[in-house]
Amino acid sequence: MRVVLIGASGMVGQGVLRACLKARDVTEIIVIGRRTLLDYEDPRLRVFIVPDLNAFEAVDAVFANVDACFFCVGVTSFGMSEAAYRAVTYDLTLHVAQQLLTRSPRMTMVYVSGAGADSSEQGKTMWARIRGQTENALQRLAFGQVAIFRPSAIIPEDGIQSRTASYRWMYIVLKPLLQLARRISPASVLTTRIIGDAMLNVVRHGVPRAILKPADIYRLGIAQT
Repeated sequence: MRVVLIGASGMVGQGVLRACLKARDVTEIIVIGRRTLLDYEDPRLRVFIVPDLNAFEAVDAVFANVDACFFCVGVTSFGMSEAAYRAVTYDLTLHVAQQLLTRSPRMTMVYVSGAGADSSEQGKTMWARIRGQTENALQRLAFGQVAIFRPSAIIPEDGIQSRTASYRWMYIVLKPLLQLARRISPASVLTTRIIGDAMLNVVRHGVPRAILKPADIYRLGIAQT
């Protein structure tokens, strides 16, 4: 399995990268990012530094015949205008997806969205509306398969931390409550490890529908490879 990973330095992206590195059936991991990855050494890992992802072009032959793209880029909408949030969430995602589609039209596109995304595109909540627009636009592209992950609460594992300072503090404060909630209802509170394994299982086994809620992601994450 040859995969492209975008957003490998984020909390979810780190979980997905570690899952890929542990998976014996992943033969190549092509990371596209703005900076060099530290602390990861594996002969299957190839890193393409792209300072401006909006200018990314899938011209290199390595992007041909890729099996999957795991798109884990995301920003908080706090303090952002609608135009700025749309540029990062919608425009950037669709640009990269369309570039990869030209080289690997049969690939699986896995996109990390969020619980509460508005598929109707008509809601009053800005971030949810734009996430819904992005989800819908990806599903209209001619990929072999599209899977939309809508996680809610996520517990970072294996020393992984969010790059957003406010999120790091939030996880420190809420971690005991999240762990309790996960013991009560494992399918409602996900972990970075579960999400990474779930993405790989989307490619291995397929999914019956595009929109995957926390319980769907959990079942995929614990499924046998």
